[in-house]
This record gives sequence, structure tokens and C-alpha cells, in this order.
Amino acid sequence: MPMLEDEIRRLMADETARLHAAPDLLARVMRSHRDRRRKARTAAVVASVAASMAVVVPSFTYLTAAQGPMIDDRSTFSAVPEPPPIDDTPPVPTTPPDLGDLGDGKEFGHVKVGYLPKGLRWSRWSVDLGDSYSTSYNSTGDPEGFYQVQIFVYEEEAVQELDDRIQAYRAEEDGEEVIVGGRSGYLVVQHVGEDGMKGTPTLFLGTGDRQRAEIMFSPGYAKEFSDAEAVDAELKKIGEGLTSTM
Repeated sequence: MPMLEDEIRRLMADETARLHAAPDLLARVMRSHRDRRRKARTAAVVASVAASMAVVVPSFTYLTAAQGPMIDDRSTFSAVPEPPPIDDTPPVPTTPPDLGDLGDGKEFGHVKVGYLPKGLRWSRWSVDLGDSYSTSYNSTGDPEGFYQVQIFVYEEEAVQELDDRIQAYRAEEDGEEVIVGGRSGYLVVQHVGEDGMKGTPTLFLGTGDRQRAEIMFSPGYAKEFSDAEAVDAELKKIGEGLTSTM
């Protein structure tokens, strides 16, 4: 009889082992949270595995010695579903479209640039985000070089985003209201400059009912001017020469 009982225990251990989830199932399920579209499917798989392990209990009976040793295996097993394939390949970053060949870079989107500080030219870099777009200028004309002046234009739905930013500066009493070429603007040093710099001198300018411009000096370029007043004067000149074509 001990031999029969040992055999039963061995069979039960073998069958139970078949029901164990794969050792890396939990890790794969946890990683799958990066793909929200598979979240529901993953939850269903985990629930199915848990249910299968909970309800499957191998049942073994044997007859009395008088009837002779006999094993009646009435076990039923539920198939453990394979977890969905997990795509661990990191997404490939996509490059936003640009504005194409802008020639000298003084006309792009729905604006014209009438004035740039001496020595600056189009960097041959631009980005087109639909309701907002931008280009930049530097002394080398190199798209891989650092910008010195950048102009961002906001239109339609994107206008509200910029207006909210300006209002936040007003609420903090950071910056000042200005009139540039008969249009309202706001001068501020945005704290988005490089390490060790004072920030990015910026002129926000209303160029139309549903259009705004953000004109920025890089912190490094601003250091080439005698003081903050000289930088502000150049920003205003760029603003005065910026016209909308909408």
C-alpha cells in the first residue's frame, strides 16, 4: 500500500505542476501595461489562469485490497491559455513634418519676417505641428547648430494654449505689457534657458484675432548684447516687422 500511495502522490504532483503558470508570466503581464490597448485582454488572461488553477483539483480513487489495486483517474484539466504576445520593441520616434524650403526663411506659414538682427539667416530648420509651427535663425545657417532667434506661430485652437501661458505670467507679475507696432504684446524672460543662463528673453505678440507669435532669443545669443534693454529693443524690432498673411 505505501508504494501505491507514493505513486498517487507522484501522479498528483505531476498533474498539478502542469497547471502552474509559466515563471515569467507575471513579468510579461506587468510589462504589458505599456500598451493600454492590450490592458483588457491581459486582465482576462490573468483571470483565466487564476480560475483554472483554482478549480482544477485532481481526483484519485482506488479500490480496496480485496478488489485488487486499481487507479481510477477522474481528473479533468482546463487548458491554460497562452498569454497574448507582448511587443517589447520600443516605439520608433517619428520626426514631425517641416515647412519645406523657405528660401531665405523670411516668409513661412502665414507670417512674413521683415527684420532680423544683423548677421542672422535662416537655419534651414523648421517644424510644422498644424495649428502651430516654427523656424529659427542663426549666424551659420546650419540646421544642426544652436538657434539664436526662434519664432513660433500659434493659430486657431493653439492660440488658447499661448494665451493661457501669458496669463500665467501676468498672474505671477512676471514680465510686462508692451505695445509693438500698434499691437499688444508681452515681454518676459522665460526660465527655459540653458544651465547657468538667466533664461530665454521672449516677446509674445498678437498678430491677428486667431494668431499669436512667440519670438525668442537664445540665452547664449542674449549675452552678446550689452544689456537686457538692448535685447528687448531687438525683440521689439523683430515684432514690428512681423506681419500676418492670414
